[in-house]
Amino acid sequence: MKIKTTEKYEAVILELKGNVMGGDDTKIFNEQLHKLIEEDKKQVVIDLSSVKFMNSSGLGMLIGGLTTLKKADGTLKLARVTDKIESLLIITKLITIFDSYDNVDEAVQSFSS
Repeated sequence: MKIKTTEKYEAVILELKGNVMGGDDTKIFNEQLHKLIEEDKKQVVIDLSSVKFMNSSGLGMLIGGLTTLKKADGTLKLARVTDKIESLLIITKLITIFDSYDNVDEAVQSFSS
């Protein structure tokens, strides 16, 4: 998994690429989130459009990220969720805990509403 970081207005967009399988990816992802929190950047959008595959550990990584940001009074939102990952979120009922948007712009704009 690769993570590309960009900033747009008051939000940070983390674009995940490749396979999200947990393990070392989780460590890298958590370090990235803690770094953002230290910089007081707590509005995060996870762009999932380039994720080819995600397993249960990858889902756990997203849940961990959501929890980490909530504890720091931040927010994590998902954008451009692929059909495969959306069905995974529906099956596991995790679709109810994540705010999910069709595109990154909608997710970023949702922070100001």
